[in-house]
Amino acid sequence: MNRLLTAFFIFLSFQLYCQEFPEEKRSNFIFTPEFMIGYTTESNGLFPDRTLQTQLQFNFGWDHSYNPQEWARRLKGPKTGISVGYTDFGNKDSLGGAFTLMPFIEFDIFRSKRLRSLVGMGGSYFTKIYDEIENPRNQAVSTDVAWSFRAFMHYDLFQGEKIDWRAGIGYFHHSNGHTRLPNQGYNSFLVSVSADVKSNELKEIPQLKDPSDFPRRVNDYVSFYGSYGLNVLSLAYNDKRAVYTVSGEYGKVLNGMFRVGIGFYYRYYEHYFDYINDEEFLVRDGEEFEEFTDNPWWYASNLGIHANGEFTLNHIGFNVQLGVNIHKPAYDIDWRINQGWDNTPREIPPNFMLGEFDSKYRLKKTLASRMGLKYYVFDTSKEPVNNIYFGLHINANGGQADFTDLSIGYVYNFNYRER
Repeated sequence: MNRLLTAFFIFLSFQLYCQEFPEEKRSNFIFTPEFMIGYTTESNGLFPDRTLQTQLQFNFGWDHSYNPQEWARRLKGPKTGISVGYTDFGNKDSLGGAFTLMPFIEFDIFRSKRLRSLVGMGGSYFTKIYDEIENPRNQAVSTDVAWSFRAFMHYDLFQGEKIDWRAGIGYFHHSNGHTRLPNQGYNSFLVSVSADVKSNELKEIPQLKDPSDFPRRVNDYVSFYGSYGLNVLSLAYNDKRAVYTVSGEYGKVLNGMFRVGIGFYYRYYEHYFDYINDEEFLVRDGEEFEEFTDNPWWYASNLGIHANGEFTLNHIGFNVQLGVNIHKPAYDIDWRINQGWDNTPREIPPNFMLGEFDSKYRLKKTLASRMGLKYYVFDTSKEPVNNIYFGLHINANGGQADFTDLSIGYVYNFNYRER
């Protein structure tokens, strides 16, 4: 999965970087070196001592201010591209560093040409990870490759013909998506200085359309996908097992690029099934969940409904789902184990304290979320009736990582009309 995740991020990065066609080349190339400094919060108790975090990022992007395509006009000339960089977490022996590859999009906010927001989602390779013997105090990540997420705001301090000098502030997060434990993640708060170095190859085009010049359109869509994911159950059951998902959705597409919809999902967790089928501690005769053994498949299943939001740029889509679990009984086992003693053996000793069913438990059992990137085989700006996509997503329980999945989906668009 780690190799597939890396390959998929590389592929999507270059697709997002190249969001234009040769015959419509109207975008300026922008090279942005960026230096960041900030603080990495403690991921766990006894987390290693560290100095300030430092990062060096190189952003390679296109400024679409003069791109005549509809998506660029409606988003008011965003910047898209890829970032590559290195992070020093402030302790080379225990925390090491991370090499990051990340697609990003940057756009104006508050109708200001100086204040811009950047959002990126990609992957990182870590030089130091958790090790029970050699590096036990760093429980941030336990896999070489993990997800990375960035949200920043930049302000142009000085705007010039060739270089814009900028200051920024924001947040960086790393997590392996619950594919191995421990996975407390890195959470960092940073400030930055950067310089947009412009190519100046292209000039403003007088005939550029205003967003209001494009007809407002809407169409319906139905979509189905299947996915294969991986996760672990706990430190005591720390081998990867599959999570299978099938999902359907109905919704609306606005102006060929914004999707909103509602749908359902069914998931099957191999870890839950194996725990129940093998009659582990909590499901044995006389224990709390002994009835689960009557039908392991059903109790290892998860049913829910979700709302979906997505925007697409030609072949690339970024989507977020918020869902409600209607049926996820085995999460009770998951919670009991993972909220107890950190090093749960398979035979729980008498002094082990199981996790309590509190308000935090109810929130995480009820709320589900999914966020990730898609690659559409056919250009979405041409509004094809049929489309196929491949996706990479991280799934969570109330904000806490649950599993990472690869998906393949089909979209049928119909009932096109102007508003």
